[in-house]
Amino acid sequence: MTVTYTARVANARFGGFSKLLLLWRGSIYKLLWRELLCFLGLYMALSAAYRFVLTEEQKRYFEKLVLYCDQYASLIPVSFVLGFYVTLVVHRWWNQYLSMPLTDALMCVVVGTVHGRDERGRLYRRTLMRYAGLSGVLILRSVSTAVFKRFPTIDHVVEAGFMTREERKKFENLNSSYNKYWVPCVWFCNLAAQARREGRIRDNGALKLLLEELNVFRSKCGMLFHYDWISVPLVYTQVVTIAVYSYFLACLIGRQFLDPAQGYKDHDLDLYVPIFTLLQFFFYAGWLKVAEQLINPFGEDDDDFETNFLIDRCFQVSMLAVDEMYDDLAMLEKDLYWDAAEARAPYTAATAFLMQQPSFQGSTFDITLAKEDMQFQRQDGLDAPPNEAHGDFLQRLLPVGAGMATSGLLGRRVSLLRRKNSYVSEESMAANCACAGAPDGAVPECGCEDPLLDLGQREPESEPPTGPESPASVPASRPPAEPFTVVPMPGTRAPAPPWLPSPIGEEEESLA
Repeated sequence: MTVTYTARVANARFGGFSKLLLLWRGSIYKLLWRELLCFLGLYMALSAAYRFVLTEEQKRYFEKLVLYCDQYASLIPVSFVLGFYVTLVVHRWWNQYLSMPLTDALMCVVVGTVHGRDERGRLYRRTLMRYAGLSGVLILRSVSTAVFKRFPTIDHVVEAGFMTREERKKFENLNSSYNKYWVPCVWFCNLAAQARREGRIRDNGALKLLLEELNVFRSKCGMLFHYDWISVPLVYTQVVTIAVYSYFLACLIGRQFLDPAQGYKDHDLDLYVPIFTLLQFFFYAGWLKVAEQLINPFGEDDDDFETNFLIDRCFQVSMLAVDEMYDDLAMLEKDLYWDAAEARAPYTAATAFLMQQPSFQGSTFDITLAKEDMQFQRQDGLDAPPNEAHGDFLQRLLPVGAGMATSGLLGRRVSLLRRKNSYVSEESMAANCACAGAPDGAVPECGCEDPLLDLGQREPESEPPTGPESPASVPASRPPAEPFTVVPMPGTRAPAPPWLPSPIGEEEESLA
């Protein structure tokens, strides 16, 4: 069975993995001990020949060969090639497990859509799930050696109860040279359609849901077939295997200890056992063994998938769900926390300390600020009186000039300003007006009825003087009279930043 050690590493602690190093079943020692002994035996044989068999001249030639192999062995990209290969194999291994045809979702849909407490309704539900289980058995016996040893022929499948003899005749009479694991899925669809015609499935939506879940189950069966058919490209596996074997073949010679008396570089120490070379072999060759074990998880290795266990589990659980558990409900009762405003399950003495821990509110809730840093800061111009600040704002937006005195241009400019400030309500304008408390019927003199509109549309009350007091005859020291009254803006808006483009300026350029 699969080696499971999850409970042993539930909590991280000092030397948490040290107990796992003593396990034998499913370990790297069990996979690699033969190769490790073979490599060590060849290394010791070459070392003994160098020390006791070769002549002095032969020793000098062997030493040159050792230096050459040690120099160029590093050119073999073992870690690069092996790392990508193992990553690909592990990803493929996990995806194959996710493609295992489990019947849990399908049985829940069957028990919720195929109705009838009589014997025929029970027969429909059990037969539908038996067809799904049969499809899973047929595909698993095609890809898993353990399942094939359990069901080597179709007769064994019939004797196991997954298929009746009549169904076997139909299965064998179907002429197809391809794998026929999909045939029970077609029987499932036909039986579901018959149940819909008889009213066992009450609407088309339920039938659609049932067939969609079946297609998910069938697609997983198909993916297992394709994973078994399409392997990792052989050239990739060959490249990795050749890289690892050639590297350690070079290490057999290049990592030999030479006579320190010869003065070779990095050969000042003479040992008999190459400790670090053996560790390197253990890591790289073990990495290759991991890929060798995971590339096909449907074999009989220690960590291969328990396919026979999954078949037994799915068949038993699905039959219980659609038969004995159909329409089986406990009496509805009020739960323990029916009248509780805040429901909270109790804690045991071993976990009571968790009750004292505050709930997580967010990572920024732990940030502390100084009191002066928590004061709001007003923008520029808001500290001044509202009327004065907004009067300056309007003066900046509507500068007085000789070319601006015409009512048409002024009306367009004020219209643009009115659109720009259209979100200011009439109530807020009235609240900020200086003559808001004027008696009914009195005509305000500050233009509070609609100051922005009156600026561009209201006729002047009197003609401008043309006599000696006219603007043309006024000395240059006197400023010209303003052609309109400046109306303060509501106090709810701040002056616009001077760097923002003004639509009124654009309008002026278009008019010019």
